[in-house]
Amino acid sequence: MNKQMTTADMVAQLQDGMTIGIGGWGPRRKPMALVREILRSDLKDLTIVAYGGADVGMLCAAGKVKKVIFAFVSLDFIPLEPYFRQARQSGALETMEIDEGMMLLGLRAAAWGCPYIPTQIGLGTDVVKVNPDLKLVDSPYDDKEWVAMPALKLDASLIHVDRADERGVCQIKGPDHYMDDWFARAADKTFVTCDELVDSEFFADPEEARYVLWERSMTSAVALVPGGAHPSSCAPLYGFDVAHFKEYNASAKEGGFEVYFDKYIKDSTEQEYREKVGGLDAIRQLALPVY
Repeated sequence: MNKQMTTADMVAQLQDGMTIGIGGWGPRRKPMALVREILRSDLKDLTIVAYGGADVGMLCAAGKVKKVIFAFVSLDFIPLEPYFRQARQSGALETMEIDEGMMLLGLRAAAWGCPYIPTQIGLGTDVVKVNPDLKLVDSPYDDKEWVAMPALKLDASLIHVDRADERGVCQIKGPDHYMDDWFARAADKTFVTCDELVDSEFFADPEEARYVLWERSMTSAVALVPGGAHPSSCAPLYGFDVAHFKEYNASAKEGGFEVYFDKYIKDSTEQEYREKVGGLDAIRQLALPVY
């Protein structure tokens, strides 16, 4: 079974108004090649579900987004993602701002086919106040009240991984795979880009197979895109591009997103994008963040 597909063909399967989950975490292992493909497309009115970074900011800046369901949107060392901040402050977006754990429960509920998962997370906080659609439920076993975190069912998920084979077996070897396995399971379709495409025999090694975190049946298509997470990181292969993120952040005050878009994305193939940011070798030399 060969699930290889171009990023353009993947994005062609998306439709206006869809709910799209984006894997990764802030500036870490974001499927930025797929985000750039969406930016070149005519897609609009999307609902984005993400532990967000520049993926969310760029899509908001390009007018692709109707609603964002998020736990945070940050570039990490730049705490507030500039274009998401602008869109939210201007009132251009619908939002559902929830706790990080609540988002995980929403993805799990969708993956398990449950309408909601009860949780104590959010009780006694403004999370419930600012999200009037969140309901409280009584436990049938005691007198306690719970937050009913609704399922976050996704039409599609976009994920970047270290390695994959043509069948859709995906490997993440970084120190944290974040919630990517749940994004894959919560979606009707999961589109994956990888830094390296390997033979299926690669995963016959138990040491390699243990970094496979979701069933290959959950992967709808896979595309080889070396450096496809840039400017976010893809540990242990490369870190995030601090200088590039600083330029991106500065563009919010110096010409706006159109300047950044025209320079790096608009008429550029992914290979041309890599060349504009210094080439794949330069990406692979980006230092991993240390905490």
